[in-house]
Amino acid sequence: MRYELYYWTGIQGRGEYVRLALEDAGADYIDVARERGDNVLMPFLRGKREGAWPFAPPFLKAGRMVIAQTAAILAYLGPRLGLVPGGLSAEIYAQQLQQTISDFIVEIHDTHHPIAASQYYEEQRTPARKRAQVFRDERLPKFLDYFEQVLERGNGRQALSRHSYIDLSLFQLVAGLDYAFPNAMRRTQKRIPRLRALAKRIAERPNIAAYLASPRRIPFNEEGIFRHYPELDAR
Repeated sequence: MRYELYYWTGIQGRGEYVRLALEDAGADYIDVARERGDNVLMPFLRGKREGAWPFAPPFLKAGRMVIAQTAAILAYLGPRLGLVPGGLSAEIYAQQLQQTISDFIVEIHDTHHPIAASQYYEEQRTPARKRAQVFRDERLPKFLDYFEQVLERGNGRQALSRHSYIDLSLFQLVAGLDYAFPNAMRRTQKRIPRLRALAKRIAERPNIAAYLASPRRIPFNEEGIFRHYPELDAR
């Protein structure tokens, strides 16, 4: 099957978690908006196409199905791409972990948009500083400690009993946080050796290494989820 991924151009965003799974598996897919422009998303978002009505991208077209929400897309792709161990328990646990990653992503986003996503960062700079301090001091270590223990309780190297889409998503988290909060991440270095080792191994996987070196991997920037504002990453 040839998959069609729909996500905004110019940013990695939540679509990147799906891209990493498709790239790692060597799946046949097209990143539709990058070839045809963002307007191609609008008929789906306005409910003008048959099938499920996505609230927002990313969404995936697989045959006649339209699947929205990152965690739901990965739950669908995981067994089909060999990116989750077999068995219902493993699949449900993977979904649980991906939903927790989604929760973390919301908190990361809200460090630079604590009031409203519709307002520019510059309009909410003061509350963003306060939100980012709480994030750096409390939420960042809480989530990273949890995922470090997930790896420890697994086999020490991976979240599940073998390589999965969760490992790819954890790689993206670490890479994004290194970009957005380099000072805070340096302070956590000794607390997350397993996460660090996992991120390094994922970056070296042949398909992922090729993807990261290609123009398909959009650089982190100040339009996406992971944004580097020095004032939010105080030493």
